[in-house]
Amino acid sequence: MIKLSNFPFKTLKTRPKVSDNISTSILLQAWFIRQTMAWVYSYTTLWQRVIENIKKITREELNNYGCYETYMPWLSPREIWDKTWRWDIEDYFKVDAHGDKQYRLNPTHEEIVVPLMQDFIGSYKDSETCVYQIKDKYRNEKRAKSWLLRWRDFIMKDAYSFHLTNEGFEEYYEWMKKIYMSIFERLWLWKDTYITVADGWVFTDKYSHEFQTVLPIWEDTIYIDDTTWESFNQEVAPSKIWIENISDIEMFEKQDIEHDSSIVWVEALEKLLGVPVIKTTKTLFFVADDNRFVVASLRGDYEVNTIKLRQIVWCNSLLMASEEMVKKYIWTNIWFAWIINLPDSVELYIDDSVEWMTNFETWTNRDNHHSINVNFWRDLTIPDRFYDFKDAKIWDKNPSTWIIYRVEKASEVWNIFPLETKYTKPFWMKFTDENNTEQDVIMWCYGIGISRLMWVIAEYYMTENGIAWPESVAPADYYIIVIWEENLEKANEMAIKLEQEWKSVILDDRMSKKIGFGQKAGDSELFWIPNRVVISPKTVEQWGYELTIRGKESQLIKF
Repeated sequence: MIKLSNFPFKTLKTRPKVSDNISTSILLQAWFIRQTMAWVYSYTTLWQRVIENIKKITREELNNYGCYETYMPWLSPREIWDKTWRWDIEDYFKVDAHGDKQYRLNPTHEEIVVPLMQDFIGSYKDSETCVYQIKDKYRNEKRAKSWLLRWRDFIMKDAYSFHLTNEGFEEYYEWMKKIYMSIFERLWLWKDTYITVADGWVFTDKYSHEFQTVLPIWEDTIYIDDTTWESFNQEVAPSKIWIENISDIEMFEKQDIEHDSSIVWVEALEKLLGVPVIKTTKTLFFVADDNRFVVASLRGDYEVNTIKLRQIVWCNSLLMASEEMVKKYIWTNIWFAWIINLPDSVELYIDDSVEWMTNFETWTNRDNHHSINVNFWRDLTIPDRFYDFKDAKIWDKNPSTWIIYRVEKASEVWNIFPLETKYTKPFWMKFTDENNTEQDVIMWCYGIGISRLMWVIAEYYMTENGIAWPESVAPADYYIIVIWEENLEKANEMAIKLEQEWKSVILDDRMSKKIGFGQKAGDSELFWIPNRVVISPKTVEQWGYELTIRGKESQLIKF
């Protein structure tokens, strides 16, 4: 039990203003956390209890489905990271040791788990398996932000499954989704958590899956089709636009307009030419990692999504082309270049946001000139294919169903990456099939940000007075308030009895004159323990105590 009379962590009278995340201010006021340095935190007793409850639920569900817990080290040698060409990643910490030795402070454990497991998977007779761990991770995170959302020192559950066939994985993946949703159900998050398609980041060339929880303070925007329950991160969301306002029945006469050199942005064009933004176009120029020159054109109010475009172009990276590069290929100023008269060496991609546009604006490949009332069917060669490489926007539709997306702000709490043979091949991890032929082992990984999940729960269940923790993760089951010293013995007996029933207790036995019932009640709301007990002279006179269960009326219970 925690006795507040000698508890070292004291609540603050006011909330520190640290960010837009009110839950962060509440956690600081309640002394759940303290900042050690930028995006590195110390956890106090109550916050640690929340963490351990989340870990417990995660372990129980993984173990129930036949996953096996392991412990892998924080440090690993450089040579295994050289095998996978990941040593030079700037976001991963490096540690110099004696002599010329270098180690990694592990941000993830693919390079460690593959050598660990390759001695145990060698034949088709070996069953497919999954191992996991829950431990601290370290990343030199450039995107550290939102106080408790993205840290440099964080706790993660990472699981790794190994499969002999893709069919074996597909079956296993369905089990893993059930594990995930069971965990979220026990954390009271499942109603607002969506399995979301996302970018594979550095792990895979394919898409990954994220579990995103809807939150007003967010890191991501997700697009949900309520008819199919499909959900997409904005970074990969396929989209179709409304076409009603961009197609005219009549094609107007094309006009070329000369203007001064300051008119280059869409807003200025809209004002100068009297053309609505949905009738404008923009063209951007990229260089692929294999030196291909790529031209991408789309509607003026959309942005190029380089993740989607990279998948279309089939390259690992795309960089914006310089002005010199554009002049080299298109012989014009980058601000006025467009898609006409392109050399054969240039790859042109046109987004489907312009597919049904009529009477639209374009650049002309002439300095300080624009054209209006341009039409594909009359003025341009219709491309063989239109693509989708735009950032999805509100009111866009799912191309599969033509249903308008519901757009929500959300935070990622879990992810699944199809690693396939990305890490098993460098370590020569193989199995022998029925024909005595060696095949590469297929690998997938599944991550939960335990410390991130704590913040998501805190933000999701934040109230004006505190954080209404789900009972499954609350730092205690009961908060006992004692009024007057003569009632301490009764309160202590009750606390011991509750603990014998496997309930956790915070006993507010502070007897200072400065700490009255008001502060004790306020702290109980700040901690927001599910059950509050008050033992006072008034209740003792009635041979009982006052019990308040969250969300219900108080009642007198006899001793």
